[in-house]
Amino acid sequence: MPTSSAMWREFVWGGLAGSFGEGMMYPVDTLKTRVQSQAIITGSKGQKNVLQMVRSVWAVDGLNGFYRGVTPGVLGSLATAATYFGVIESTKKWIEEVNPNLSGHWSHFIAGAIGDTLGSIVYVPCEVIKQRMQVQGTGKSWSSVVLKGNVSQKTVTPMYGYYTGMFQAGHSIWKQEGLKGLFAGYWPTIVRDVPFAGLMVTFYEALKDVTKYGKETFLPDSDMQTNGSFEGLILGGLSGAGFSAYLTTPLDVIKTRLQVQGSTIRYDGWLDAFQSIWKTEGLNGMFKGSVPRILWYVPASALTFMAVEFLRDQFNEKSDEITTLSIDTKSKLPKVA
Repeated sequence: MPTSSAMWREFVWGGLAGSFGEGMMYPVDTLKTRVQSQAIITGSKGQKNVLQMVRSVWAVDGLNGFYRGVTPGVLGSLATAATYFGVIESTKKWIEEVNPNLSGHWSHFIAGAIGDTLGSIVYVPCEVIKQRMQVQGTGKSWSSVVLKGNVSQKTVTPMYGYYTGMFQAGHSIWKQEGLKGLFAGYWPTIVRDVPFAGLMVTFYEALKDVTKYGKETFLPDSDMQTNGSFEGLILGGLSGAGFSAYLTTPLDVIKTRLQVQGSTIRYDGWLDAFQSIWKTEGLNGMFKGSVPRILWYVPASALTFMAVEFLRDQFNEKSDEITTLSIDTKSKLPKVA
C-alpha cells in the first residue's frame, strides 16, 4: 500500500490537474451543453449546429457566455479527478494483494471506476448547476428566451429563474426541487462515466507499459529521456480518445436534458428521455453534440494526465528526497545513554 503522504499527494495532484483540464476546455463544453439542450430551451425547430452555436453565443453573450458556470464546473472536475487519481493509487495495489487474479489492467479498471463513482457525489450537483448556468447565458439573453416563449414547457411558468451565481443556483434548486433536483441525471452519469473512467485509466497504464517496452526493446542503449508531462499529454489524449467519447454521447445527451429541464418535467426519468428523444429526433438527436464532446474529451484528458505527470515529476521526487534525507540524518544521530 502507498504511504499516506503519497496517497494524499495523488488526491491533490489529481484535483489540480482535473480543474486545469476543465478550465482550459470549458468553452467547448459550453457549446456541447447548448447544442444538446436546444430541444428543451428553444424547441425542436431551427436547431443550430456547432458553428452556428459559436456565432450565436458570441453575438448574444460575448466571451462571458462561453465561461458561464465555470466555477461549479471546475469544482466538480476537481472533486472527480481528486478521487479518481487518489483512489487509483491507494487501491490498485490493495486489490492486487487481496485478489491476485485481478492484477494488472483489471485492478486499474476497478480502481478507476470506484474513484469516479465516489467523485460523482460532488460532481453531479456541480454539473447540474453548471449546465443550467451554461444554457442561461447572460441575464439579458435568458430573459429574452423566456419572454419569447422559446422555453419548451407545458405551463406558462418558466423552468427556473435566472441564477446569479453558483451558491444562489444551488440554494434555488434545493428549495424548488430538493435533493432530486441537485442529483438529476445521476444514473445516466454513472452509466456513462464509470465504464469510461475505468477504461481510460486501463488504456493509459497499458499505453505506458507499451511505451516502456518499446524503449527497452528498440532503444536499449539510448540515453534519450522522455519528459513525463509530455508523455502524459500524448498518452492521456489517446486514452481519452474520441471513439469512447462518441459511443457514450447518447447517455450524455440524456444526462444533459434531465439536468437542464428543471421542475417543468419533460422527461420522466432516463428511460423515458431515451424513448422520447429517439421517437421525436431519431439517431441524430441521440448523438447531438458528439463533435464538441470529442473535441472536449481528447484534449481535456490529455491536459489532465499531463498536469498530473508534471506535478508528480516536480514535487513527488523532491518530497521523497526530503523524507530520505530526514531518515538518514536521524539514523546517524548518536544514541544517548
